[in-house]
Amino acid sequence: MCRLFAFVSPDHSTARRELGHDGMESLLSLARLHGDGWGWAGVAEPGSDPDARRSARSAIGDAQFDQAMDAECRAAIVHLRWATAGLPVLDCNAHPFEADGVAFCHNGTVKPLDRLQSLLSPASVAALTGTTDSEMYFALIREQVAEGLSLHEATTRVAAMLRELFPLASLNALLLDGDELIVVHASATSTLTEHDLSRLAPLADVLPSEHNEDYFALRWREGADGTITVGSTGVAGDGWTPLPAESVTSISVADRSVRTLQLEAFTALPA
Repeated sequence: MCRLFAFVSPDHSTARRELGHDGMESLLSLARLHGDGWGWAGVAEPGSDPDARRSARSAIGDAQFDQAMDAECRAAIVHLRWATAGLPVLDCNAHPFEADGVAFCHNGTVKPLDRLQSLLSPASVAALTGTTDSEMYFALIREQVAEGLSLHEATTRVAAMLRELFPLASLNALLLDGDELIVVHASATSTLTEHDLSRLAPLADVLPSEHNEDYFALRWREGADGTITVGSTGVAGDGWTPLPAESVTSISVADRSVRTLQLEAFTALPA
C-alpha cells in the first residue's frame, strides 16, 4: 500500500510548489509509515519522455527526494511505498517503474502473485526486474499498448480484466508519459487487512487525521491557474473532489483536457 500524488500544470511547476507547505508536511508525516521507498517521475515538456527517480530509502531526510520535489516540470507523479507484507524492500521494487517512455506507480495489492504472473507473456516475465505485483500490472498494460491500443485504453482494459479476476484488489495507479497523466481509481471493494491496521495503530498521532477514513480514495482539484492535482487520502486536502469510482481518467499534458472511461463500460481481456 502506498501514497500517490500527481499534477499537470499549464507552466513549469514542482511537486513541492503544488503541494504547498501543509501538503508537504502531510506527505512527510505519511512517509513515517510509507517508508519503504519513494519515487518521482516528471515530464519537462509535452511530448518528452519522463525522467524517473526512485529509491528503497525513506523519503524522510533523503536529499535526492528533496531534489525531486523541487524539479521543474509540466507534469509529475510522486509515490511513497508501504511494501506489501512478504515483498522485499529493494530499489528494483520501488515505484515508479519506467519502460517504453511510460512511468507507472500503484497503490494496492494484487494476489496471488502466481496467478497474476500467469497472465503475462513469457517475454514480459523475462523482462521483470523486481518481484512486485505492481510491476506485473504495468507489464500487462504495456503488452496491450504493443498490440496497438492507446495508453488510456490499454490501462482501462487491463484494469477491467484485473477487477474481474481479483475483485477485492486495489488497482489505483498513476501513469505518465509525454502526452498524458492517467489516473486509475479502482478500489471500491478494497479494505485494509487486520495486519495492516495493526501497523497503522502506533502512528495514529503523527499521520493526517483523515488518513484512515478511506485509505484507498483518490481525489483531485483544479487550481486557479488551471493546474490539476491528484492525491491519495492524507495528501489531498479540503475542497478536493473524489475521482469517479472504478474509472480511468486521462489528463492531457499539453492542455489539461480530461477524458474518463468507466471499467464497467469497457471490454475486459479474456481471462
